[in-house]
Order: sequence, then structure tokens, then C-alpha cells
Amino acid sequence: MKIISCLFVLVLSISAYTVPLQQNVQTCERSAYPPDDKDAVSTYIVNLDLSPLQRWAPLMKEKGPMLHALVEDVKDLLLSVVGEKIFKFLMNCLDKLGTTLPYPYYEEVVGIGAYSNLPTSTVVLYNIFYEAFTLCTSIVAQDPNGHVYHARTLDTGLFLGWDRKNKTWKVAELLHPLTVQLNFTKNGVTIFQSTSFAGYVGVLTGVRKDKFSLSVDKRFSLNGGMVGLLEWILFNDHNQSWVSFLTREVMQEANDYNVAKELLSETRLLAPVYFILAGTKAGEGSVITRDRSNANVLELGSNKNGSGSWYLVQTNYDHWKTPPFFDDRRTPANRCMMEGGQKNVSFNLLYNVLSTKPVLNKESIYTSLMSAKTGKLHSWLRYCPDPCWPW
Repeated sequence: MKIISCLFVLVLSISAYTVPLQQNVQTCERSAYPPDDKDAVSTYIVNLDLSPLQRWAPLMKEKGPMLHALVEDVKDLLLSVVGEKIFKFLMNCLDKLGTTLPYPYYEEVVGIGAYSNLPTSTVVLYNIFYEAFTLCTSIVAQDPNGHVYHARTLDTGLFLGWDRKNKTWKVAELLHPLTVQLNFTKNGVTIFQSTSFAGYVGVLTGVRKDKFSLSVDKRFSLNGGMVGLLEWILFNDHNQSWVSFLTREVMQEANDYNVAKELLSETRLLAPVYFILAGTKAGEGSVITRDRSNANVLELGSNKNGSGSWYLVQTNYDHWKTPPFFDDRRTPANRCMMEGGQKNVSFNLLYNVLSTKPVLNKESIYTSLMSAKTGKLHSWLRYCPDPCWPW
């Protein structure tokens, strides 16, 4: 019972916040692109030739103090919700959970803790934290010449400490300085690029040049990650993949779009998720809606979710269902894509669509623009001036 109890503690780590019930959908943004250079995300190298204990050292020596600030805020939030005894018990559970993570992720987590002066349990919490509290919008679009573009905005921090004075989510603000672009290298060559958070070893946004690009959106499901986590701990069922570990393995090992799609569609997962995938050729784009064992694949050109045949929009709700009225980012994104039209598909259009409120909201951390064909990955920090929807 103690182990089961500790798995539910994270669900309680929310703070009260009162918001209006109806989102204020605005006109389509047309002038947000190009973004200001001062908001561009800085690039760092993760050298895969180094041992897992060492490969994150340079980044964490720089970003460690910022990670401390985030961790302390989350600790205070958890303590205020669950109390000191349960908090200590939770951290002990996470320490044990960390030892079961597959190679090289546990070793990397240990190294990150060492170079940022944080306990391993805290780094484990940090690395599973985003899969529980991440909301996102991803778009794949094809221009008239068959070039496929991919863009996403990552939102997180919901219910994790509302700053009434500044009207921001505290965790979202603390994540801004931790946002980094990572070049994963081997033998001096960049294997793939990712936009991530310093100290987070998985992949939520990535590009592998001449191969594919990938983004991850959270999926809500009754048979969700809690069930998989219980199976992992109680029954030692390790024949399933952590979502962000699978995506990193796909980024490192898959040699083309079709191999990546197969791995993302067929691998048994610990938690449900949406994988948004784009390739280098016309028609190579898909939204892979996953439960833990099965997949529904929506292909570019299928025109089944309100999207045009030349683009796909995915937020955090199944494409065959109507999104809830209190969190409908799909409708404005679809409307703005249709207003822009296929003839105008470009980074310009995608960035402007992702800058339209409430697609852009108080949770928004960064926006990434990607092209697998050219290998480009550009990311910028996002801020949503008032009036702005909280999520």
C-alpha cells in the first residue's frame, strides 16, 4: 500500500486557481514572425562518446543553479499539499524507481545529480514530471512543392503554482532559463538535435537531418501512465518503454521516416501519448495516437480531424473527438491554417498560427520550427502578454 500511495502523491500536487470558463479566441496572428533574436534558445552539445555519468557535466555546471530554483519551488508546492512525511516517502520511492530505469538513463540521471548537487530522487522526479503536466500543440504542413514543415509549442506548468501578482505559472517561468537546444553528437558528428530542458534526458522535440522530425504531445487516458508505473514497480514489468526514452532511442537509431513510424506505433508504452512525425518527402506526416499497446495513425492527406488534406493539427485530445470548450486550441489553429492557405505554408505561417491566442497561452514555454529535409531546428522562448488565457 505504501508503494501505491507514493505513486498517487504527484496527482495531488496542484494549486487552486479560478479562471473564466470560456476561452477568448482571437483573430489569427499575422506579424509574430520573425521572433526576436533575444528569445532564441541557446545551443549546447551532448557528447554521446562520453560515459553517461559525464556527458551532461558541462551543461549542468552552467544550468545547475537554475535547476535548483525550479526544484525548490516544486518541493515547496509538494510539501504544502502532502506534508513532510509523505513528501519524504515519495522521494524515497523515486530513489528506488530510479535504479530500475534502463541504461544509460539511470547513469545519466546520477551524473546530472552529481554535477548539479541534487539528490538522484529529485532528478528522477524532474525527468518524469513533464509527462504528467505537459500540454502542447503540434502542426505538420506541406507546401505546394511537397516540402514538409513541422512546428510545435510546448506548454507546461498547469496548476503548478499560480503567481497572482505577475499572472504567470511559477513553474513555467522557472523553466524558461532551463530551455536549451541540444546537439547530440557521436564521433564529432551531430546525430540529431533536440529542444529540451537542462537535466532532462528524454526527447520531446527533435530533428534528425535527412530522416524525420518528431514532437510529443501528452494524451489523457483512463488507462494512463499511473497503471504502467504500477506495473513497472509492483510487478517488475520492464517490457514497456518510457515515452521520452523511446523517442530518444528513435532519434538516435531510426534511419528513416517509416522505421521511426513503425517503432513509435508498435512499441509497448508505459503511458499513452501522441507522437507527431514528419519526414523529408511529400506525404510524410502523421499523428500517431497511442494507448499503451495500440496505435491509431492519421496520415497527412487524410482530412479526418478538421485539418486540411495538406496539414495536420494535434493538441491533447483525440482527433476523432471534439476538444473540450475550456481547452480548445485545435479550432483556432485549424482556422488560422485554412486562412493562411497551402500556398503560404512556411515557417512564417506556422509560427504565426502558434502565436495566436489561446494556442499561445500562459503555459507556453517554447516554440520550435523544424524541417527534416534541411535539418533545421530553431526554437524561441514564448511569453503571452495579457489578456491571455491561462492554458
